[in-house]
Amino acid sequence: MSQLFERKPIADLIQDTDAAQGLKRELGAGDLIMLAIGAVIGAGIFSSIGTAAAGQVLPDGTVVRYGAGPALVVSFLLLGVVCAFAALCYAELAAMIPQAGSAYAYSYATLGELVAWIIGWDLVLEYA
Repeated sequence: MSQLFERKPIADLIQDTDAAQGLKRELGAGDLIMLAIGAVIGAGIFSSIGTAAAGQVLPDGTVVRYGAGPALVVSFLLLGVVCAFAALCYAELAAMIPQAGSAYAYSYATLGELVAWIIGWDLVLEYA
């Protein structure tokens, strides 16, 4: 049972990256940016922006929901700052543990093997 929560030291994780079985780096900066945008922004944002900005009015003229108008731009800027903070957190983790594996590698080093296994499968199911 104690092996389920056994953590791997960061020094061992970094040493594993020196081995020859590492992943080949095939994606460029533009590819990674487009992949991140595709993962973060779903298709619903493009269909719901109009009603968020203009609101919803019935054919007889009654207002169902008032729109945000220009405040929608402010909300996008605010959410962009929040996303930048999340990206900075991932950048710091990637600098600390320079190994392929993203959240799996970070959780393996800090929370243990069982939690890393759960997070790894969660990521597989999330992006599938």
